[in-house]
Amino acid sequence: MNLSQYIDHTLLKPEASLNQIEKLCLEAKENNFFSVCVNSYYVKACVDLLRGSNTKVCTVVGFPLGASTMETKRFEAMKAIAEGAKEIDMVLNISAVKSNNWQYVLDDMSSLAQVCHQQGALLKVILETCLLTTEEKKKACELAVKAGVDFVKTSTGFSTGGATVDDVKLMRSIVGPNIGVKASGGIRNTQTAKEMIEAGATRLGTSASVEILNGLNAGSGNY
Repeated sequence: MNLSQYIDHTLLKPEASLNQIEKLCLEAKENNFFSVCVNSYYVKACVDLLRGSNTKVCTVVGFPLGASTMETKRFEAMKAIAEGAKEIDMVLNISAVKSNNWQYVLDDMSSLAQVCHQQGALLKVILETCLLTTEEKKKACELAVKAGVDFVKTSTGFSTGGATVDDVKLMRSIVGPNIGVKASGGIRNTQTAKEMIEAGATRLGTSASVEILNGLNAGSGNY
């Protein structure tokens, strides 16, 4: 198993500088990470920096609160894809979940899935699991399947908690084998990365990507 191909090498801090983004892209190329995940302001720069490599550009939409309107999320996604993003990580409308407006939740995801797929991009939906009950997580995953998204994702990394093995297992059990599960938030070492993959994650969002690979190479096990 090629661990580097599970990794979305991530830098979403609001204070991220261009120098830091350049370093992120260099590390991604050197280690053959699946993608870099950045705020949309940096999509164009990352596309240029990664030209000629296999590493894709991923960006976030409605981030980190999920409370933007459906139309705003659509515009954000279309602009990012036009600039070269190949994957979109949108935040679930958590307010709609808490208001029991499940039709809006479904429409929000379906609308973004349509935009992404029409332009050849993948869509991941960030549930922000730390803010949801178990039943809300299950329902959100069921609707994500119905909406035709490509991945469900645990966390933004900007709320009260990150990925847990139990949440990854739950999400995988609901979405089945044909939709991706992305674990993100708090994955900082090789052991945690392995545990998430064993629980059913097919992608990892982390800023500690190089450290995770270094831990693997240092003899923490074959993967």
